[in-house]
Amino acid sequence: MFSKSYSATILGIDPIIITIEVDVSDGFPSFDMVGLLGSEVKEARERVRISIKNSGYSLKAKRVTVNLSPADIRKEGTAFDLPVAFAILSSYGYINDKYFKDTLVVGELGLNGKVNRVNGILSIIHTAKQEGFKKCIIPYDNINEALIIENIEIYAVKSLKEAIDVIDKGQMMKIQKNAYDYNFNKKDYNANYDFSNIIGQGFAKRGMEIAASGMHNMLMIGPPGSGKTMLAKSASTILPDLTFDEAMEVSKIYSISGLLKDKPFVTNRPFRHPHHTISTTALVGGGRIPKPGELTLAHLGVLFLDELPEFNKSIIELLRQPLEDRHISITRLSGRFEFPTNFMLVAAMNPCNCGFYPDRNKCECSINNIKRYLSKISKPILDRFDISAEVLQVDYKDLKIKTQGELSDNIKKRVEIAREIQLDRYKGKDIYYNSELNIKEIEQFCRLGEKEQKLIELAYKKMNLSARGYHKILKVSRTIADLEESTSIKEHHISEALSYRGLDTKYWGNKL
Repeated sequence: MFSKSYSATILGIDPIIITIEVDVSDGFPSFDMVGLLGSEVKEARERVRISIKNSGYSLKAKRVTVNLSPADIRKEGTAFDLPVAFAILSSYGYINDKYFKDTLVVGELGLNGKVNRVNGILSIIHTAKQEGFKKCIIPYDNINEALIIENIEIYAVKSLKEAIDVIDKGQMMKIQKNAYDYNFNKKDYNANYDFSNIIGQGFAKRGMEIAASGMHNMLMIGPPGSGKTMLAKSASTILPDLTFDEAMEVSKIYSISGLLKDKPFVTNRPFRHPHHTISTTALVGGGRIPKPGELTLAHLGVLFLDELPEFNKSIIELLRQPLEDRHISITRLSGRFEFPTNFMLVAAMNPCNCGFYPDRNKCECSINNIKRYLSKISKPILDRFDISAEVLQVDYKDLKIKTQGELSDNIKKRVEIAREIQLDRYKGKDIYYNSELNIKEIEQFCRLGEKEQKLIELAYKKMNLSARGYHKILKVSRTIADLEESTSIKEHHISEALSYRGLDTKYWGNKL
């Protein structure tokens, strides 16, 4: 007898609907699974067989053939166990497959018949809804994650026996939406990382405010203990809130990566802080079937690289294309996978090995050693930072006075206003921040008056800017103007944007 059920597999960050076809016939007893299967899927044969037996169902010795279609897509993971069991039991006549013709089923089976959680539920159910499925049967442990998606019926089961009972008896008791009290407006920030706790560093804090307003990349240079890391970690407290669509996009990535175990939905912008010993695969993503790396996990949030020159130089150079294109493509024999990388890069570094250059009273590094240290950061990478700020050693008087700085909440209000201006300006376009403007769009939205044109022309020649550097100054100037709610870019906006480009010459210039 022939039967089929429906499930899904993850390719990159996108689920693909998979049809499970089962044929049970007379002949030499066997249990074969075909359809370009990964090792976890091949092992499902034993998990399913023993789980069915321990759930109280007896399978006569017959020839069982299971096909996962389309056969040219490689299937990985353990989410096929439950739908395979359904299709087999339907072929043996234990259940009627009419109950799950419009139902997508996912779940891993234990040998005792328990249905275990799987990764990617949020993304899978979102795709199931788009593909026209009316119902989803999922592991009970994934319930909170699944209920985020509206207008699709969710059935959470704890065991194979329970799943069979509700299908066989037609008792499709769906979980009510109020089973999980989800509050999208609830934010979760570490109170220790607030701009009011950062002593001094007005120039760097202003740079971070501009960076957050337009999602510009920022580089901080300064001696150890000056507050670079605290500034970077405090950036999360002033970033604009995620919209629901943005939160859904980020949550789907985290669901696929198995990072939604503690909470079913991402409500804060991601902040990723990888160690400098990170591998290439862990940073950009990869593997035989590519999975998201840190670049993708930072999507729509912040990627913080502390002690930037300590990263392997090849790792640093890998950032070029993702920063420019805001996505990364990974090609394998099984296909081409594309991951989003639209993040705000914040990096911090010391100016030399000891960290105290150019203070020659403290710095003991030779000029050659300083040059060698700084050379780990190439000109093309420097060019991809819209803002660079020097973070100076905090003066003892400032520490003694302990003057409280401006609260992150107050800064965030200005950032939110600037963001609303950008959203209104780019309505109908696939642009959300000034940092995303291409050359044609810069010409349209960053027009300059005669005085402003002369100023930036002079700076272009004096500072030996590249074309990319020129365009980044215009984009930063546009963001500064938005913070002042100015419809046009003025001279002082350009002057301030230029003040965040001078470190290229100071530290990487020929006169070092």
